[in-house]
Amino acid sequence: MRSLPLLCTGLGFLLAGCAVGPDYHREKVDTATAVPPDWHWKKAEPNDTLPRGAWWALYHDAALDALEAQAGGGNQDLRAAVARVDKSRAEARLEGAAFFPQVSLDPQVQRMRLSGNSPQIHQFNFPGIAIPPATVNSFSVPVDLSYEVDLWGRVRRSFESARAQAEATVADFENVRLTLTADVAVDYFTIRQYDSERKILRATVETRRKSLDIAQKRVRAGRATALDIHQAETELANSEADLAEVAQSRAQTQDALAYLCGQPASSFVLAENPLAALPPTVPVGLPSHLLERRPDIARAERTMAGKSAEIGVAQAAFFPQVSLTGQFGYLSYSASNLFTWPSSVWSIGPTVQLPIFSGGKNAAQLRAARADYDAAVADYRGTVLGAFRDVEDSLAAERFLRQRAEATDRAATAATQARRLSEERYRSGQINYFEVTESQRTELAAQRAQAQILGQRLYASIRLVKALGGGWGAAAPRAEEPKPILSPLQAVEP
Repeated sequence: MRSLPLLCTGLGFLLAGCAVGPDYHREKVDTATAVPPDWHWKKAEPNDTLPRGAWWALYHDAALDALEAQAGGGNQDLRAAVARVDKSRAEARLEGAAFFPQVSLDPQVQRMRLSGNSPQIHQFNFPGIAIPPATVNSFSVPVDLSYEVDLWGRVRRSFESARAQAEATVADFENVRLTLTADVAVDYFTIRQYDSERKILRATVETRRKSLDIAQKRVRAGRATALDIHQAETELANSEADLAEVAQSRAQTQDALAYLCGQPASSFVLAENPLAALPPTVPVGLPSHLLERRPDIARAERTMAGKSAEIGVAQAAFFPQVSLTGQFGYLSYSASNLFTWPSSVWSIGPTVQLPIFSGGKNAAQLRAARADYDAAVADYRGTVLGAFRDVEDSLAAERFLRQRAEATDRAATAATQARRLSEERYRSGQINYFEVTESQRTELAAQRAQAQILGQRLYASIRLVKALGGGWGAAAPRAEEPKPILSPLQAVEP
C-alpha cells in the first residue's frame, strides 16, 4: 500500500495523453502593412530576455549613471512590480500543484459516550432487554489521497495559462523598469535644460540692468526721456520673472526625480549644471531584434498564449472529470494496538463527474474564451504596429530636431550680433530704446530656443531607446548595471 500514491500518479500521467483545445502558435503580423520595407524588418518575435545593458551610458554622464543606480534600488513602483512577479509565480505554482496527488494525514483521538436508546439499537426492539450506555475510545490515523486524472488536459491547460500570465507579469516588470530608467533620464536632462535657461536668463538680467543704467545716464544727460527708463525697467522685471518661473519648474522636476529615485524630495538636491553634451549618434541600419526586446510586445504575446490555453480549459468542461480517491490508515479502540495489522483500514475508488445539462454554461464559457483569445491576438498585432510607429516617430523627431537646432544656432548668432549693434547705436543716439528692447527680446528667445531644442533632441533619443526596448545593442558601450532588487526571469515550473 505504500506504493499506492506512486501507482496513482503513474496511472494519471499515462491516462493524461491528450489535451483538448488548440496548441499555441504565435500569430504572425501582416508584413505587407506592418514592416517598413526600407528598414528590412522581419516578423516581430518577442525576445525580451536579450541583454539591454546600461543604455544610459550612451550619454557619458556620471551624474545620470548615479541617479539610474539609485532608481534601480529605491523606486517603490519597481518594488511593487517585483511583488506582482512573486505573486504571479506563486499562482502559477498553485495551478501546477494539481499535477500531483494531494495527500493529507488526519489523525484523530476521540472519547465518546454511546446512547443506550439510540435509534439504531431501538429499531431491533429486544423485549425485556435494556441496552446500557457505553463509553468508548476511538483512535484513527488515516492517510487521505485525492488525484484528478487529467484525461482531457484541463490541468495542463490551466497551468499553461497561469505560467503565461506569470511570464506576462515579468514582462510588465521589465516595462516598469524600462519606463523608470527613461523617466529618470528625461527628468535629469529636463533639469539640465532648465539650468541652461537659468544661465541665459541670469546673463539677460545682468545685461538689462546695464541697459537700465545706460538709459538713466542718458536721461540725466538730456539725451533720452523717462520712457526709456520705464521700458528698461519693464524688460528687467520680465527677465527676473522668467528666471523665477524657470527656477520653479526646475524645483518641481527635481522633486519628481527624487520620487523616481526613492528619495525624500526635501533632502534631494541636484547641483546646477547646464546642458553640454549632444545626443548620441543613432547607428544606421538598426537590426529588428532590438525591437523584439520591447517588454510590451512580450507581454501581449504571452497574454495571447494564456488566452489560447484557456480555450482548452473551457473545452475540457464538456468531458467527464475523473478523480481517484483513497484512504489508508489505522483505526482502533485502544492506542496499544493501533498500529497493528488487524487495525488497518483502506479504501480506493474512482469518482466520475459527467456534465449532462448546464443550461448552456459550458458553451458560453467556451465562446467567451475564444473571444478573449481573438481580442488578445488583436492587441498583440496592435502592439507590434505601435512599436514600429514609436520607432519611426522617434527617428523623425531626431532628424527634424537636428535640422531645427542648426537653424536655431544660426538665428541665435545673428540675434546676438543684432543686439550688440542696436546697443551701440543707442549709445550713440542713432536709435531709440524700443529697438534695443526688440533686439534683446529676439536674442533671449533664440538662446532659450537653443537650450530647449537641445533638450528636445535628448528627449527624442531617450524615446528612441525606449521604443527599441533599451538602447541599440552592440552599438552601445557597456557599463555596469545597478544591482537589481531581484532577478525576476526564473522559469516557473510545476
